[in-house]
Amino acid sequence: MRAANRSNGVPMLAWQVLLGAALLLGWEVGSRSGVLDKFFFSRPSDVIVRVWRMIATGSIWGHLVTTLLEAAISFLIGVIGGVVLGFVLARNRFLAALLDPFIRVANALPRVVLAPIFLLWFGLGIWSKVALGVTVVFFIVFFNTYQGVCEVDPVIVNNARMLGASERQLIRHVLIPSALSWIFSSLHISIGFAIIAVVVGEYLGASRGVGYMISQAEGVFDTTGVFAGMAVLAGVVLIVGTLVDRLERYLLRWKVRDTGSVKGDMA
Repeated sequence: MRAANRSNGVPMLAWQVLLGAALLLGWEVGSRSGVLDKFFFSRPSDVIVRVWRMIATGSIWGHLVTTLLEAAISFLIGVIGGVVLGFVLARNRFLAALLDPFIRVANALPRVVLAPIFLLWFGLGIWSKVALGVTVVFFIVFFNTYQGVCEVDPVIVNNARMLGASERQLIRHVLIPSALSWIFSSLHISIGFAIIAVVVGEYLGASRGVGYMISQAEGVFDTTGVFAGMAVLAGVVLIVGTLVDRLERYLLRWKVRDTGSVKGDMA
């Protein structure tokens, strides 16, 4: 793990920062030299100034809170629904086979088409964006949970049953720990998609939110404002992703210990 996070003694974070700085520098130089049209691409320096101004004046906070609230609700509902249904169908093969074509059809529906329908059903408030976010998060978590439970070693399941474990104990002590890696893998992906979904919903119709702010900037050809909104969203996704990564390491610390002990024995 340490070797993967370091290269030639330099922490991976340093390499990531250098790569990001190089990309921004190339963008800045390209905009100032005329290679990139400032009207269409703006400049990183202008975007940073705009973001700082939005933070300093507080104009971003109301929109950001609305977007984060919509994303959090849709993420929570989607994760709970995906995990529960994934476990139920993984443990009931008849029900899984029965619902399989319906789940595949529902997952294949274009979210862009669903967004206007949700706006008609739930209006311009937060719930139309929540509904759109749930449709994205649910299927990502569901398929990963279902596959994670199905991949549990049947020998371990049979041994637990032989020892007298009930279905609840089996789920708590065997299935959930075994499927956690799959579930957290889906969480890393679904967090970003939840934010994307609610922003798209705000972009199509809303009175508040970062998507609404981006739409308003685009309407007056304010490229800097569009990129500033995107930069704020990128920062939020990085922060939330880091928190989920820390939570994953905490909940799966027993796997790290097992891996470390195996490496020590092999050494």
